[in-house]
Amino acid sequence: MTTTDSRPATVSTSASRPNRRKEVPGRTTIADSVVATIAGIAAREVEGVYAMGGGAARAVGAVREKVSRTPDPTRGVKVEVGEKQAAVDLDVMVVYGAEIAETAAEIRSQVANAVERMTGLEVVEININVRDVHVPGESDEEEGEGARVR
Repeated sequence: MTTTDSRPATVSTSASRPNRRKEVPGRTTIADSVVATIAGIAAREVEGVYAMGGGAARAVGAVREKVSRTPDPTRGVKVEVGEKQAAVDLDVMVVYGAEIAETAAEIRSQVANAVERMTGLEVVEININVRDVHVPGESDEEEGEGARVR
């Protein structure tokens, strides 16, 4: 049978026929570094967080970032990832004047939401170690390494 219609075939879906994906067996493994990157980025987005990592980690990170010219989103982040759950430890530097308890609660919320949404893992705990307070206007070794004040 020949046809003169050269339009491609289209498949229409209706509201009565939901679009279902076929379940295909397999295994997905999420590396610790992926969870650490997600957690680090989410924590840095919280108002009141100036930088991540302890003093030594920030110093080493500053040197590494100057050489590679790329920031390390996992600095100050440690994670333990199981098959269905994750635990996160964060070392942060807060801006002077930020309410630390509220900042920590917002960090926990943002990090848990981001990790759970993006990976499907249940976040069972987030430990936050406030390592330092940044006082705006003081001499600042963080300048030029991607630290930011909100």
